[in-house]
Amino acid sequence: MRINLICIGKTDDKEIISLIKYYLPRIPKHWNFDLIEIPDIKNAKNLTPDQLKKEEAKLFLNQIESNELVILLDEKGKQFTSREFSEKIDFWMGSSVKKINFLVGGAYGFSEEIYQRSNEKISLSKMTFTHQMIRLFFVEQIYRAATILQGKPYHND
Repeated sequence: MRINLICIGKTDDKEIISLIKYYLPRIPKHWNFDLIEIPDIKNAKNLTPDQLKKEEAKLFLNQIESNELVILLDEKGKQFTSREFSEKIDFWMGSSVKKINFLVGGAYGFSEEIYQRSNEKISLSKMTFTHQMIRLFFVEQIYRAATILQGKPYHND
């Protein structure tokens, strides 16, 4: 199975990049995890929020095949504990899912087309974080799911 985290825009904060790089090599190789950063839309300032979301949707859809799972990291999504999230990953690994694409939208979120294409929505918190921080939190949760599934000691167990 392959797991992608697909994001609009690059992370330019050196500390966040450093922390993401800390976790990436700790994710099991057989998870085939990849962080894909789609370049920001050019001339975005000249577009309305709806136009911008539609342009971003085209870029997202260029990264996704029709048979792949699409999970939106969205504030309106379902929240999971780390254990529940690891169980979800384990379920997908045990099923016929070949690729899971987790999407982080731009500043205005996702277009209706992306919502329609998605299979599920997950929220990492009820709080609001920057899109760059979400990348770090998500990569850490993927690492944490791997450690839980490997049976390593977790938190205060």
